[in-house]
Amino acid sequence: MVEPCRRQAGRPGWIGAMKAAPFRYHRAESLAEASAMLADLDNARLLSGGQSLMAMMNLRYVIVDHLIDLNPVREMAGVTSHDSYFEVGAMTRQRCLLNDDAVAAHSPIFRAALSYVGHLQTRNRGTVGGSLAHMDPAAELMGLAALTDAEITLTGPTGARRVAIADFPQGYMTPDIGFDEILTTVRFARWPAGHGWDFREFAQRHGDFAVVGVGSLLTLDSVGAIDRAAVVLIGVGDGPLRLVEVEALLTGVRPDTELFRAAGEAARHPAITGDALVSADYRRQLAAVMVRRSLTDAYRRARAAVGKEGGHV
Repeated sequence: MVEPCRRQAGRPGWIGAMKAAPFRYHRAESLAEASAMLADLDNARLLSGGQSLMAMMNLRYVIVDHLIDLNPVREMAGVTSHDSYFEVGAMTRQRCLLNDDAVAAHSPIFRAALSYVGHLQTRNRGTVGGSLAHMDPAAELMGLAALTDAEITLTGPTGARRVAIADFPQGYMTPDIGFDEILTTVRFARWPAGHGWDFREFAQRHGDFAVVGVGSLLTLDSVGAIDRAAVVLIGVGDGPLRLVEVEALLTGVRPDTELFRAAGEAARHPAITGDALVSADYRRQLAAVMVRRSLTDAYRRARAAVGKEGGHV
């Protein structure tokens, strides 16, 4: 016999409820209208793709009085390429960014990483801005943002402000977004032509949240040494973890197998945590192996891109 849902004293909703608490729906036709609604309405949330928010509302982890739909706001969607960065509107679908040939040509790691995001159906609805604002620790887009030193634009009643991705997380799934602010765009820095890259994840099955994810970028100098490196882990703690110690270890060195092995060992970061799935030690071991392999493949791609013969891995 299945026990019926019952109200818990002193708490809203029902234990086991699978429908959202009552709310009022508002359709915004422009960014200005959405900003005005957000400023005027109490306990309001913004709806973009809804792939995370609606599930949380149905489980009543999130209870709102007003839901403001941003989907009609076309000015918040699209990808624009510039010399040193490309700018992505918050309402750009994850599928659109994945399929953008200009982005893939300059930054192929984006196509590789976005292929791990959920499934085809969720990528068709999920948005770039929604993923960043939700800030799941295993989110591939947060990892890409950290890897490329992205800059996020937030728009509020007093205008727009830009936040560096390093300053964006304020705690577990808590971004630096005011109650009256809307995440409108994100700028991802473009790495120079000829850079090496790699992105990989380990999950219990395809489409699951990553137990560990690794992204690597590097460039080589004229003699084949690494002159710039960026390495990030996702799924290992409260948010994306830039491995600055690993990057320092790599920079200025002509790679070999031992260097990448040492880099993997340096990836056993104390900030890596365990959870109900795996222990912290298991994650650290996995991170060490995956970072070594990721850097090895990123280096091979860099050598192939610039036609270098130096170094042997």
